[in-house]
Amino acid sequence: MGFFSWRTQDTDRSIANKYSNRETFIVFMIDDKGNYWMEDNYDGYGEFGGKDFYELLAEMNGLDSDRGEGIDLAFSGKPYKSPNLVERKVDWVYTEEEPESCDDQGYFYGGYEEDEEDDY
Repeated sequence: MGFFSWRTQDTDRSIANKYSNRETFIVFMIDDKGNYWMEDNYDGYGEFGGKDFYELLAEMNGLDSDRGEGIDLAFSGKPYKSPNLVERKVDWVYTEEEPESCDDQGYFYGGYEEDEEDDY
C-alpha cells in the first residue's frame, strides 16, 4: 500500500513524510469536538500523534473505531465528517470540509525519476 498524505487546511502545504526529500513539520489533527493530536515527524501512513486519521474519521461518523471502515467511508462518495489537518491549531475553527489529498503522497516530490528503459 502507498502513503497517505494531505495538504494542510490552513496553509495549503503538503504534509511530507519522514522518508521524503522534504523536512517534516508540526501538524495538528483536530476532530469536531475540539480534541487534537500533534505530529512532528509524519510517517506517511495516516497516524498523527498516535491517532489514526481513518480510525478517527470512523469514530466521528458513528462507526466502529476501525481503520478499514474509515477508509471505506472516505472513498465511498457519501458525505461524512472529517478530521481537520492544520499547522496552527490556535487560529483554527473546525470545519466539516475534508483536507485535500496530496497528489505527491507526501513523498514523490520533484527529483523523482522513473526508471529509464535499458537499450539492449
